[in-house]
Amino acid sequence: MGALKYKGYSGTVIYSEEDNCLFGKVIGMNKNIITYEGQTVAELKADLEAGIDLYLESCKERGIKPQKPYSGSLNIRIPSEVHSQLALKAQLTGRSINAIINDLLKNQQLSI
Repeated sequence: MGALKYKGYSGTVIYSEEDNCLFGKVIGMNKNIITYEGQTVAELKADLEAGIDLYLESCKERGIKPQKPYSGSLNIRIPSEVHSQLALKAQLTGRSINAIINDLLKNQQLSI
């Protein structure tokens, strides 16, 4: 599975053997669904861009704020020992647990 990006949104690229076409869906949106399809990657990308542009224009016309793909808020479950270590480190360094986790994740250089 691949990914396409446009205006801060990311979408999947999936091949349907049954339909002999490419299709996808914008990811990270839990309230709205934007899907697209095409016979070629160029058609798929054009349909993705048209779908996102239509969504953004529709939001503008209705006077509502478009949903961002991800809010920036993430709930995770970790062992209590790890939570305790994070809290201690945060207190000793005068930083928040969130700032420490954010720095740790940034240093992992996540890439797809």
